[in-house]
Amino acid sequence: MAIRELATFNIVRRGEDYRITIEDASGETTEFTADYDALDLISEAIDEALDSDEEEVLEVDEDEEEEK
Repeated sequence: MAIRELATFNIVRRGEDYRITIEDASGETTEFTADYDALDLISEAIDEALDSDEEEVLEVDEDEEEEK
């Protein structure tokens, strides 16, 4: 399976669970159902990924500001 580019995602609560809809750049959508615990794990994984890249991303932004 080829890696696809993320275009949009949406999370909607449905009763006790959540429906996650992910759309790729070509318009293809995939839906998942997740409970609170699964959504919490996704949130933690996103936070960890962003935290680990924060310094690198901020350095790039600072370099761009200095060039202006």
